[in-house]
Amino acid sequence: MRKINKILIANRGEIAIRIMRTCREMGISTVAVFSDADRTAMHVRYADEAYHIGPAASSESYLNADKIIEVAKKSNSDAIHPGYGFLSENAVFAMKCAESGIKFIGPSPEVINQMGNKIQARLTMIAAGVPVVPGTTESLTTEKDAIDTIRQVGLPVMVKAAAGGGGKGMRLITEEKDIVSMVRSARSEAKSSFGNDSVYVEKYITSPHHIEFQVLGDQHGNVLHLFERECSVQRRHQKMIEETPSPLVTPELRTEMGKCAVNAAKAVHYEGAGTIEFLVDNDLNFYFLEMNTRLQVEHPITERVTGIDLVKQQILVAEGHPITFKQEDLHQTGHAIECRIYAEDPYNNFMPNPGKIYNITQPLGLGVRTDGYVYEGYEIPIHYDSMISKLIVWAENRAEAIERMKRALYEYKITGVKTSIKFLERIMETEDFRSGNYDTNFIEKNKTFLLAETKCEESCEDMIIISAYVEYLDRLNIAQTSKEMYTAQNRWKKYTYQKNFERL
Repeated sequence: MRKINKILIANRGEIAIRIMRTCREMGISTVAVFSDADRTAMHVRYADEAYHIGPAASSESYLNADKIIEVAKKSNSDAIHPGYGFLSENAVFAMKCAESGIKFIGPSPEVINQMGNKIQARLTMIAAGVPVVPGTTESLTTEKDAIDTIRQVGLPVMVKAAAGGGGKGMRLITEEKDIVSMVRSARSEAKSSFGNDSVYVEKYITSPHHIEFQVLGDQHGNVLHLFERECSVQRRHQKMIEETPSPLVTPELRTEMGKCAVNAAKAVHYEGAGTIEFLVDNDLNFYFLEMNTRLQVEHPITERVTGIDLVKQQILVAEGHPITFKQEDLHQTGHAIECRIYAEDPYNNFMPNPGKIYNITQPLGLGVRTDGYVYEGYEIPIHYDSMISKLIVWAENRAEAIERMKRALYEYKITGVKTSIKFLERIMETEDFRSGNYDTNFIEKNKTFLLAETKCEESCEDMIIISAYVEYLDRLNIAQTSKEMYTAQNRWKKYTYQKNFERL
């Protein structure tokens, strides 16, 4: 066993703080890294040590593998936790960590490579007997190849980036006339996002449900799953709400999908926390979509219903400990929902809305957890993802969890920037969501209701922001007046002291 005493967190924002919290409970020292834009960020304040790594642009800071490893060596860190995003699924970075004698908290570079390439991942899953979405097992080469292949698969299809995910390099093609332009567009975005323009084709499944299974493996060949998460509420192929258990999944389907998820992880000798993502159609047929070889944004809801700290398990596995519980020991207790809070304007095509936060009132009470990183007076940078916090609730059943989330969203107030809070509140009121009868087309199907912001809501929101700004200016004036009064008093004391001294 290799004891880990200090971990560098190669990330920022809420996930950096969340990892640090578990490290503090385990008695492990933490090292933060920060860009120019994050000098006053919460993760910098929370860590035991913090080091500057470059300009605001992530390509020159959080994606600078050599600089991060240099800091890890300088700080005598035993390990690096990549969080999610940035370098978390970068095999070259994982290899550089190993070559530097620093433990990368995650799977091996070989596994990251194998599952990071979506075409290779499909081939691996087919060999393991895991059902995959019908499509190609080779990248498209020429435009003629694209046309011939898509005709063979049959419209509609999804063109996807072989080297990435998160909705980048992905295009839905429904008409033959759009094939060439869509493939070009997907390739261009894939190149700019992942440095690789390879794309492949999958049959588009109408009204799919996005269901993922949390898996956990150790260095001793043990692999198990911690059940599913329903992730079908999405905008632009990016998740907004997740819940567990899924309202769609039956006990029989859960057992079957869980076995496939474990087999998928075993096929690549997986170590650490990972996620097997599936698409499920209305007839409950399921297909492998991809594997995320890292911690997921939505991992807290799994922690809430299982009682397992996934970050702690990642660290223990990295130290060489075997998993101490078995599949039959795990159970889902109650129901958990997570809402991602974005600094964006849902009523303007979800455009990011960075800026200074003037006031925050976070929800409290039984079964409520907030993972965030912003504070009053903090200015959200324009350089990074617009998610600023995650709101997680737990209750004994789904109906109670929805009502608790509605209450928590009502209490959650952030002024100074536009957020997705009001939009998420309306989702909780939507009949399709409340009934559990929804799929990945949920937002599009319910757009009229979700975007029906009344003038009263708009004016009330504006009044709150104006009031908060006036209060902010008042605070500045009071602070300035107090400073001037303090300075004047000191001058008077100094003058009086000088005169008394002269008299003596």
